[in-house]
Amino acid sequence: MQTSKNCENKTDEELVDLTLKDKDYFACIISRYEEKLLRYIKRITNMSNEESEDILQETFIKAYYNLNSFDLDLKFSSWIYRITHNQTINAHRKNKARPQGNSVDIEDHVLENIIQDFDFVEEIDSKYLAKDIKKILDKLDEKYKEILILRFFEEKDYKEISDILKKPMGTVATLINRAKKQFKDEYQKIN
Repeated sequence: MQTSKNCENKTDEELVDLTLKDKDYFACIISRYEEKLLRYIKRITNMSNEESEDILQETFIKAYYNLNSFDLDLKFSSWIYRITHNQTINAHRKNKARPQGNSVDIEDHVLENIIQDFDFVEEIDSKYLAKDIKKILDKLDEKYKEILILRFFEEKDYKEISDILKKPMGTVATLINRAKKQFKDEYQKIN
């Protein structure tokens, strides 16, 4: 098993190459992405911790078995987020009635990103806004919720979002604008 010391200074692509030669390096990829992907799964669904961890496990299994087909033109993070996205959507379809319980966690830097990008929330107390954001995100159409989470919570750029969702960058920009409009409409309903 590789230690984190062996992984720290390596790029994702180097780790993929090393994993193809020595499967123990996959532990480095898991270590690097486990928390991020679990947080992403929980943000775009309301699934329990156990269900989210099951999706994460399936994601890593699928990523490992498909590592040979990783497209070097993509960023590895986009590729593994795409697998996570697909696994999450598949699990969601199997569980049509989503249990409530997990809500979106909003860190301070995410709140700042939203405040800076959404011109209508500048003068609101941030603690109050964090509660509102959680409520609003749960009310948004799934496609809008997910794209806002990718942009503001996961801090993905338009190109990465395009790769993850397999949509052209122009469509990504349109979806983000529509999501922000729907977010603003929902925000105004509660205030």
